[in-house]
Order: sequence, then C-alpha cells, then structure tokens
Amino acid sequence: MTGKLSRGVRAHFQPARIARDGEHGWLTEQLGETILQEVSSSIGEWEVELGFGKGRYLLQRAATDPQQRLMGIELVSQYFRLVSERAHRRGLDQLVLLQGEALFLLATWLPARFAHTIHIYFPDPWPKAKHHRRRLFDEETVDLLLRALTPDGKIVFATDHQLYGARVLEVLQGHPGVELEMIDSVWPDGARTNYEEKYIVEGRKILRFNARPSLVSAVDPQDAALELLHPLGRETLLVAGSPTRSASSDPLMSESQTGESQTGESQPSS
Repeated sequence: MTGKLSRGVRAHFQPARIARDGEHGWLTEQLGETILQEVSSSIGEWEVELGFGKGRYLLQRAATDPQQRLMGIELVSQYFRLVSERAHRRGLDQLVLLQGEALFLLATWLPARFAHTIHIYFPDPWPKAKHHRRRLFDEETVDLLLRALTPDGKIVFATDHQLYGARVLEVLQGHPGVELEMIDSVWPDGARTNYEEKYIVEGRKILRFNARPSLVSAVDPQDAALELLHPLGRETLLVAGSPTRSASSDPLMSESQTGESQTGESQPSS
C-alpha cells in the first residue's frame, strides 16, 4: 500500500510499540511476542499505568519495588521514548512500556485478568463535547478496564477536573459490578505525578478513589459476567480476549492482528 492511510483504515489498524531494558520493537515482532507470553504466564502479578506521561510514578515505583512487575501504556511517542531511555539508564528491567491507545491494547492484545492494579492519574478530560468519545471512561469502555483486573484487583484514579471526575463517578456508580472507595487525602507516598504536585501546592481540589470489582456468586460464570457488564454498554462492548484463548479461536484477536476489522473505536490512554 502506498500513500497515506485513510482515517477509517487507521482506526482499524493500530500499530503499537514495546520497550523493555533499552530494547524497542513493534508489538507483533519477536520482542513483543516474548513479553506478551510473559504477561500471560504471570497473570495477576502486574500493575499498569495508563497514560504515564513523563513516567514519574512508574520510574519511582520500579526503583523502590524492584520485584514488582510494572507496565506503562502511553500514546505520545515523545514520552514513550523519554521514559524508556530513563528506565534503561537506571537499570529498571522489570518495567515494560507500550506505546499505543490503551483501549485498543486492552481489547486486542493484553489478556483478561492479568493486572492487580490499574493506575490512572490526571487523564485528559477532553472537555469539549465533540471530544468526549476520546475519554477513557464511558459506559461502553469501562468493562475493558474491569476485565483486565483480577477479582481482587483495583483501579486507582485521580483527577483535578471536577466535571470529568463527576462523570467518571457516574459511570462507575451505574455499574453493578463495581465498589468505590473514596480517598480524602494525598497518597501515602505523596504526589504521584508532576501535575499532582503542582495542584497540591495551588490548593486545587483533587478527586481520588479506588474502584474494585464486586464479588458475586452464580451457578454459571458466563451468566455472572453478563450480569456485571455496564447496563448501558453491553451492546457495543469491546471484549478483551481470555488468556487461555488462542488467536485463531478468538475472532476479535485474529481480526485485530490481521488489521482487517475491529469493533468499536479505540481512544487515547489519557
């Protein structure tokens, strides 16, 4: 194919890069395949930050907790390269970085229930109505985030944008499978991003909370899963592939890898 891709083609084919310990490559190449196999074989041991920016939290966490498996997903190539280089210089080889759209990667590449914690700090609120579809949280996409969590996992969230924060709370409070824990003070380890440090000094109000999957019992696990989908997002939900399912038996996985089709529209990580 020559020339520029059309907007529709770009929406269906989303190249993603991966970096670890100074090595870079496309997610479809050997480095990506090796690391994804590692992710699938260590379900529940990962913590992930969506939209890591300049990497303050990830880099500090990796340095203070060298045994913790950490992953960061960032859309902006400049930040991806910056944090990759810093991690390599500091010898933080347990840190895996992905450059791409978070919802696309959750829907097509990363296995279900692989993460114990998903960190989301000060994502872009996309305040204009015409840009709301780019937000990370809505009724149609929240189940992608929840499906990535282990049953005892959690989403850790913070924003200074009160209208967007209220919208995120509305989405989560309307979900039958989510329990919220509001946090009224700064994290025990202090500010986790440069924005947060700045906003604390300015005295801005910051919304912080943990969101956890609620525990339910059902005879049929598939029935339980259906009951726990957001009621307003069931029809158009992007479903993450099971870690035990091969690409050939999963239509979503096989289609996305060939670049032929992808249901829904992916959004930026922050």
